[in-house]
Amino acid sequence: MENQVFFSPGDDCLNHIIDLINEACTHLDICVFTISDDRITRAIVDAMKNGVEIRIITDNFKVSDTGSDIEGLGLVGITVKLDTTDNHMHHKFFVVDKKLVLTGSYNWTRSAALYNQENVISTDDEFVVEKFLNEFEKLWLTCEELNVD
Repeated sequence: MENQVFFSPGDDCLNHIIDLINEACTHLDICVFTISDDRITRAIVDAMKNGVEIRIITDNFKVSDTGSDIEGLGLVGITVKLDTTDNHMHHKFFVVDKKLVLTGSYNWTRSAALYNQENVISTDDEFVVEKFLNEFEKLWLTCEELNVD
């Protein structure tokens, strides 16, 4: 795969995120500040239904925001962990099948597609993917699992 870069406003960033989620075969490690765009949420749930192992790390302050899809993702059986530090876990990246990473400023919200000037870049560069996987694993060990009842 070649490196790819997209910008918003518009649907280019959103479509690229959804395309990569849809291409996942085995693993999705998602580390994002928040998820409130239902289109991305649907793609994540569909990937889970197709047998993809999904882990999500997000910011504990954003879980209860109006429109947040985080608790719903936990309720369908996706393992979600929360950063409970006093500071924001403000990452926006995910790793697909441990082989490709997408990152950038793009928030996983409707506003990002409609109004904000944001970006995403995806790459399968082994060095970059390894660094993001290492960061994900480090955070995974320090975060607390979301309890949904």
